[in-house]
Amino acid sequence: MTLEERFETLRGVGEECIQEEELMTLLQNNPVPICYDGFEPSGRMHIAQGIVKTINVNEMIRAGCKVKILIADLFAKMNNKMGGDLKKIQTVGRYMIEIWKAAGMNLDGVEFIWSSEEINKRAHEYWLLVLDIAEKNKLKRITRCCQIMGRSDQEELTAAQIFYPCMQCADVFFLKADICQLGMDQRKVNMLAREYCDDIKRKNKPIILSHHMLPGFKEGQEKMSKSDPTSAIFMEDDEAQVNVKIKQAFCPPKIVEGNPCLEYIKYIVFPWFGKFDVIRKESNGGNKTFLTMDELISDYESGALHPADVKPALAKAINEILQPVRDHFNNNSEAKVLLNTVKVHLLTQ
Repeated sequence: MTLEERFETLRGVGEECIQEEELMTLLQNNPVPICYDGFEPSGRMHIAQGIVKTINVNEMIRAGCKVKILIADLFAKMNNKMGGDLKKIQTVGRYMIEIWKAAGMNLDGVEFIWSSEEINKRAHEYWLLVLDIAEKNKLKRITRCCQIMGRSDQEELTAAQIFYPCMQCADVFFLKADICQLGMDQRKVNMLAREYCDDIKRKNKPIILSHHMLPGFKEGQEKMSKSDPTSAIFMEDDEAQVNVKIKQAFCPPKIVEGNPCLEYIKYIVFPWFGKFDVIRKESNGGNKTFLTMDELISDYESGALHPADVKPALAKAINEILQPVRDHFNNNSEAKVLLNTVKVHLLTQ
């Protein structure tokens, strides 16, 4: 890859990049930048975590990056996920890694790091960093970051949850990340990390590459919700469940803005297949293969492409993407036990 190709590949991962000129400079000076992502093992994995993350990680590796994925088990405990039971949280973490393996994530370029293990190994380094970040910020600035936990700054937080943003900010430096590649919902704490660089007079700030957040399937639902199983496709959904959810999804004719079905096509189907196949009767326009999202949008806005064409084609594509994951958990005995254990934990929490 040329320098420009590496830049365009990485830039394509993010809906927003802070700052583009810094990203170009990084790539000029560093042949193997470190990209950091992290997740709370908090239960079921929806398709954005499973497939969009796989797509993004593989693109970052293709651009020459090393990807460090922090399995934030201690953070999940602080955020009271899985009832705060660390053993259950870690089981969910192993389950999620198994999903990415089955989904086709290029694990040769990925290092999975458990926060509990890494913090305990380097506690003398980590906690001084966390305390320094805490000392340099007012409580109001820290609570503004509560969105990263899926919480509002108006909620009554535990002391652990108030400490959470300071720790996540510290992770960026602790893992020596050049690029923070997380969702737009994590933007505030990534900006906190850049502000901390100003506080300590550090010249090289972490670059923020924030990916788009897929909406839920219901009208006006800006984000998928694990508490609403009908709002998203989950990685363990079977073919029938996928078909029903997409059939019931909000998909107004000729309207592109706020249309979740079209967003799934743009951010999942096109990056995965490089095309979108529509199968329909000759009387309805016949079969058509769309090679670009612009072409699809043009047909959709004109009415040449109808929701009744889009939905079955989208369901077929999503089921094809998920099938290797289903096969893995059906045919691999260890994976099957892991999935069943997670299901029991979710029923009893």
